[in-house]
Amino acid sequence: METNPEVTGPTIRPRRLRTTPALRRMVAETSVEARQLVLPLFVREDISEPVAISSMPGVLQHTRSSLRAAVTEAAELGLGGVMLFGVPATKDAEGSGAIDPQGILNLAITDVVAEVGDALTVMSDLCLDEFTDHGHCGVLTPDGQVDNDRTLAAYAAMARAQAHAGVDMVGPSGMMDGQVAVVRAALDAAEYQDVSVLAYSAKYASAFFGPFREAVGSSLQGDRRTYQQDAANAREGVREALLDVAEGADLVMVKPAMAYLDVVRRVRDAVDVPVAAYQVSGEYAMLEAAAANGWIDREPAILESLTSIRRAGADVVLTYWATEVARLLAR
Repeated sequence: METNPEVTGPTIRPRRLRTTPALRRMVAETSVEARQLVLPLFVREDISEPVAISSMPGVLQHTRSSLRAAVTEAAELGLGGVMLFGVPATKDAEGSGAIDPQGILNLAITDVVAEVGDALTVMSDLCLDEFTDHGHCGVLTPDGQVDNDRTLAAYAAMARAQAHAGVDMVGPSGMMDGQVAVVRAALDAAEYQDVSVLAYSAKYASAFFGPFREAVGSSLQGDRRTYQQDAANAREGVREALLDVAEGADLVMVKPAMAYLDVVRRVRDAVDVPVAAYQVSGEYAMLEAAAANGWIDREPAILESLTSIRRAGADVVLTYWATEVARLLAR
């Protein structure tokens, strides 16, 4: 059979879909949207003006007044939510300020809900570490070990206090065994069935948490390796997420994000609830420091980092750049 020498196969040119900004937007596989972002916020009890956090440029410890302004801005920008952390003036071994209705975190929850109503999902950290004088996430035994079951009882009381303050979603982050089941049962028994649970399921003992400890005035001596996960383990992160879903978690979280994108992907493939990832303080500080030295282009790097987390499978991203990114996206 004769062939026509003028007929050839198609020329494969993937670059054709990259030729204009409009075309690139149209075929983009992954998006970053304001509604997917949650802004972590710190509110401190003993200050009259916001205090800058030296290791996290642009991030503040808020007063109750400045917190209200911050959440109003977050709502106006269309963020998905805010995650509140309390910084108390006094601490004790039991972390009693976490349960006190007049404690800074519970007061802040009420303030924020009154300010923004349903315009934002109001989330709160459910952990004792900010409130204990030893800095651990739970109550200690006489020999200095974290007592899992006594800590769960404190978490149950903390969940009820936060729900009474008006929170939409609690974030148990202490990595105690059974914490989600206990928190869910405590909320349901107190008729707070509509308060949802964001489980910190795969929370690693990470070097990237360093600046956060300044932000919350941590009293920690030693480390949390007996209850937070080993950075070497990915399958364990999936196992923890599956256990939390079975215990009633409405969302599950991987923390940190960028050094654990493989875990984000594995968890996303394993569970049928939304997956969150926390772009933590060290990730923020590292990128800000590189940008301040002129080593990277700051805004594109921020957006690229968030896109990588979304591409790995996170439905929700907690990030200290949430309001700034929302403004960038609105341009």
